Amino acid sequence: MSDPIEPVRVDPGRPPEAPGVDATARTVRLKFLLGELPLFSVGFELCVLSTHFTRLGHDPEETRDALEPTADGILLRSHPVAERLPRVSRKGEFVRYVPSQYERRYIDLDGTFEDYLKRFSSKSRSTLRRKVRKFGQLCGGEPDWRTYRTPRETEEFYRLARDVSRKTYQERLLDAGLPESDEFRKKMLAAAERDDTRGYLLFHESKPVAYLHCPIHSGVAFYGHLGYDPEYAKWSPGTVLQHLALEQLFAEGNARMFDFTEGEGRHKSFFATHSALCADIYYLRRSLRNRLLVRLHSGLEAFSRALVHLLNRLGLKERIKRLIRRKS
Repeated sequence: MSDPIEPVRVDPGRPPEAPGVDATARTVRLKFLLGELPLFSVGFELCVLSTHFTRLGHDPEETRDALEPTADGILLRSHPVAERLPRVSRKGEFVRYVPSQYERRYIDLDGTFEDYLKRFSSKSRSTLRRKVRKFGQLCGGEPDWRTYRTPRETEEFYRLARDVSRKTYQERLLDAGLPESDEFRKKMLAAAERDDTRGYLLFHESKPVAYLHCPIHSGVAFYGHLGYDPEYAKWSPGTVLQHLALEQLFAEGNARMFDFTEGEGRHKSFFATHSALCADIYYLRRSLRNRLLVRLHSGLEAFSRALVHLLNRLGLKERIKRLIRRKS
């Protein structure tokens, strides 16, 4: 299933957080999806928690009490929880809605890259090395890749990465590519002035085929955006670039953690060393509108899960996903 709220936007220009619970008031759009197909979205004015999950306890009620709700309520995005929460429940004046619960995965960057690789099974290490070697052979020897960190380099990275992002199904279908806006570009450049961003590009014959954008805040490197040219899918460019970028991050020693942010996936679970159970938790005022929207959203999600399960049993799930991505 896809994330039912708008894709995480790691702000490339956000300064390091001050101690305590951090939150901002803004409009959040709840997306109504049928599988991966977007139907429509509804906006809510919410107080949105922005404190990193490693600085929070496991009691969302305690965090909620520390925040001032806005017009529609509060959103605790990626809040640690001790156990899985009921999807819909009543909490005083609020309806508590939990559309997403997942293992938030991350990598401990202490130690060396060699130590990190030892965490993999011998089979996984062999697979990873084979993919890197295979792409290197495609490039005539070694993988052709570059790191971008200065403002001038970041300007070039943004231009080339956007060329790749336009080709991805994530951008065409899910609006989850590298954002195309002057505001986002300026924030990236401001972060580069502070040495708080890294851009990585993988090339084939001087053509960019994969990008990885990593904002860095308070010693945490974030999995901001990753994308690759679908024509190169059989060469595993996203996996190859992730491997190369992590090797460099370990060597630099400027970050203590690589945070894969919200949501789950094979890519994240393969590379991660640790995880924490987290949830996206809405506290919406108990108006008729909000109660109806929660029930509609929850019902649509349940129908989507049942449909995906049926298609999977019939052996049609992957075929339909490929068709959707080609047509998008």
